[in-house]
Amino acid sequence: MNERIRFHLDEQVDPEIAHQLRRRGIDVTTTVEVGLRTQSDESQLQFICQEKRVIVTHDEDFLAIGSSTSEHPGIAYCKQRTRSIGQIIESLVLIYEVYTPEEMIGRVEFL
Repeated sequence: MNERIRFHLDEQVDPEIAHQLRRRGIDVTTTVEVGLRTQSDESQLQFICQEKRVIVTHDEDFLAIGSSTSEHPGIAYCKQRTRSIGQIIESLVLIYEVYTPEEMIGRVEFL
């Protein structure tokens, strides 16, 4: 199987990260691009489950979601203002290169 991880960036995540991931050939959407800006975490969760995308977020609410259910395609969490854009990109590229989508199901990765 040649399937690769696809990411979805929550609205607080800098859009430059999406740009840089795309430059590396990684499939990524953003909350703004898909019309989910200001929508609830549940709406975001529904979207990532439907689209089978790992959400990249600074929102601690997703840590609670990740601990209460494994019914999600994966969460990549980074506490806001603790990593540079470059460090976040490097971490996401590493996740992309190391894990399959199936291995990310129900997983929370701390960046």
